[in-house]
Amino acid sequence: MKKEIHPAAYRTVIFKDISLDKQWLGKSTANTKETGKWEDGIEYPLIKLEISSESHPFFTGKMKLVDTAGRIDKFKKRYGK
Repeated sequence: MKKEIHPAAYRTVIFKDISLDKQWLGKSTANTKETGKWEDGIEYPLIKLEISSESHPFFTGKMKLVDTAGRIDKFKKRYGK
């Protein structure tokens, strides 16, 4: 494995699946300005996810419509200008 190509600044963050309102702790280098309190009372950076393995139809076996980006555009296209 090549040396010095992986980030060294991993930190503990809260990942939150907003479609299920479920959270878990993990490690990440992703930047975020939001923070959230974990069950132990400590504040961690918060990374919001629209879909995760907890809500994805492939992993759950249930079909669920998760469309957050196109609803307004569809409404405007259908009902007026």
